[in-house]
Amino acid sequence: MEEKEEIANGASENRGFNRKRAEGRDGSDRPKKNLQLKVRKLNPANTISYVQILGTGMDTQDTSPAVLLFFDKQRFIFNAGEGLQRFCSEHRIKLSKIDHIFLSRVCSETAGGLPGLLLTLAGMGDEGMSVNVWGPSDLKYLVDAMKSFIPNAAMVHTRSFGPTPDSNGSSSGILPKLDNPFVLIDDEVVKISAILLKPSHSGASPSKPGDLSVIYICELPEIKGKFDPKKATDLGLRPGPKFRELQLGNSVQSDRQNIMVHPSDVLGPSVPGPIVLLVDCPTLSHFHELLSQQCLAPYYLDTAYDVPEGSKLVNCVIHLTPPIIAQTDDYQKWMLKFGAAQHIMAGHEMKNIEVPILKASARIAARLNYLCPQFFPSPGFWSLQNLTSLPSQSHKNFMLRPNQLIPAENLLKFIMRPYANLGLDRSGIPSLSSSSEIIKDLLSDIPEAKDASEQVNNIWSDNKCISKDKSLIEEPWLDEESSLPSCLENITREEMEIVLLGTGSSQPSKYRNVSSIFINLFSRGSLLLDCGEGTLGQLKRRFGVQGADEAVRNLKCIWISHIHADHHTGLARILALRRDLLKGSPHEPIIVVGPRQLKRFLDAYQRLEDLNMQFLDCLHTTEASLEALDSNEDNSVGPENVDSTLFARGTRMQSYWKRPGSPTVAIPILKSLKNVLMEAGLEALVSFPVVHCPQAFGVALQAAGRVDGAGKMIPGWKVVYSGDTRPARNLSKRLVGQPFLFTRQLSKITWWTRP
Repeated sequence: MEEKEEIANGASENRGFNRKRAEGRDGSDRPKKNLQLKVRKLNPANTISYVQILGTGMDTQDTSPAVLLFFDKQRFIFNAGEGLQRFCSEHRIKLSKIDHIFLSRVCSETAGGLPGLLLTLAGMGDEGMSVNVWGPSDLKYLVDAMKSFIPNAAMVHTRSFGPTPDSNGSSSGILPKLDNPFVLIDDEVVKISAILLKPSHSGASPSKPGDLSVIYICELPEIKGKFDPKKATDLGLRPGPKFRELQLGNSVQSDRQNIMVHPSDVLGPSVPGPIVLLVDCPTLSHFHELLSQQCLAPYYLDTAYDVPEGSKLVNCVIHLTPPIIAQTDDYQKWMLKFGAAQHIMAGHEMKNIEVPILKASARIAARLNYLCPQFFPSPGFWSLQNLTSLPSQSHKNFMLRPNQLIPAENLLKFIMRPYANLGLDRSGIPSLSSSSEIIKDLLSDIPEAKDASEQVNNIWSDNKCISKDKSLIEEPWLDEESSLPSCLENITREEMEIVLLGTGSSQPSKYRNVSSIFINLFSRGSLLLDCGEGTLGQLKRRFGVQGADEAVRNLKCIWISHIHADHHTGLARILALRRDLLKGSPHEPIIVVGPRQLKRFLDAYQRLEDLNMQFLDCLHTTEASLEALDSNEDNSVGPENVDSTLFARGTRMQSYWKRPGSPTVAIPILKSLKNVLMEAGLEALVSFPVVHCPQAFGVALQAAGRVDGAGKMIPGWKVVYSGDTRPARNLSKRLVGQPFLFTRQLSKITWWTRP
């Protein structure tokens, strides 16, 4: 009996805190090996081919749109910004069909969704799948960064082109002008070439990582002329296999005459294959480099270069170039060089910016807003601030004819095969849905929703509504037996707002994004708890374009629970935007608190672009670490003596980390974090291990206490976020007397309140 009880206690302990796993000494997360590269049987006689705008970022302006090149048996994706997986799930685009991914630049705007996409493909089937990933030489830095959390086998097939970065992380010298583009793919289906643009600099100063951009040229093979069976019969051929050989381009012997019959004898004139260009020219420096590219001469109809016979006719040019460049006179003159080609403007100047690309989740948000607008605000893309922040939509000043200049729209296609349908296809473009139409459909489906909405509004309008100067204690559904916790007494609306930006599981879904929680402290700043892919887009959907920029600008700290991609791959995009928003104004680097594996990713990624941040290991923010720091501060130990005291063998800090020589760089960052928390009205941010993967943590945020009108000291509120975890005693200890707990359980986040 005692033995059974002991086993039960051991099992209970195992369900709690697994120290071996939390410290990274468990091999349970070992990745799959030998991911299979997809090899498809090519179909040179493609009956369907088109390029299509995948409107990621069109409603939020947070990332570059992707472009799909579609064939019967093959798929090619150009750029993989954040939200690509969720977009494809919404619009039923099969990611398993993708063979190649091309990046026009290597940065968070164009590649933010790449890590998640590679992990999704790696998880498909029994052995997983991999794809070819192409990009300029800067791709090396992104690959090095992703190796910290993506199985190496998923990146075996990454291929870069262009000058190799030197040891200092820059492309030395001047990029030589090439007579021909880099040929990346050349088969019977398509030829894809690349032209590198390196921004011009004064002198021969080396370019920075991330400076290179790419023009991609997609050329389909010529379309053979129509076969004339009458001519073949007249030349002595019987219907049969020889007809097929002639259509394939092979000469055959006549059945009735002593002659050879050649394809040109029985086929009509060939038609040149359609050509599509994808142009990403982010700055004027890139544009000046673009003008000097001689290898584009064969594609110009109006050119100063000597164009050889058989110059190529471009049918469509997709411009990812931002409006500030595309609307200049020089850029428009360059566009005229392509003759009658149609130009799809896919920079951030989109038509129908108010149309959400994720209509399913937008529909749910609009319905919830109708039922309870106090808890579910209207989505930000239906706000006028989205429209007023856009550049002018007028194309009056463009030099091209109106029918040549096409504003990009979500799911817009340019058909290349069948050739008879060559041109634009708008049939797949989503219709405009307003919130009023969604509510009309709701009331048609559920008439009772109107009464429910009125009841909720009556509760809030019956002199009980929570305004900026009224306290939460006045909520009418509370009675004498169910009162608020003492820490919430006399609290105002401006104290804190919790916005669940993502509550999904490991992959983004049609309705929900991956993990992220925004803690809005209003005038005191804000924090992010986890930052999965698409977090910036979710902020813009919630607050609008300008509101999200303000939220990112005011971020004080970002806390990451563990290294799994669904919790941190939106981090680089947030940090890059904050860097740009604060450029030119005095500010401190933001503090990112996370597991130590995250530092390896961020250090490697910062070789690609500066993120303007300081990193702090979650282990440095545990109770043991913080108590040891406070103890040494009380003893007035200076930085010069830190190594001999705080991190010495046998001390609490050394014994906790179980290794000598712990980095003293954490001390000043911990002090900076303390100051940041104080400015935000927070008393503490404490991390604690949870049972998930190695180095997985939860976090507890404690607000500072305050004095009420009667002079009584009221304790501050506390929020506990578990991240991903199994049931654990270590988490249970944090919940005693705490009002809020957020814990993610598989595909949902649970919100508990405790008196």
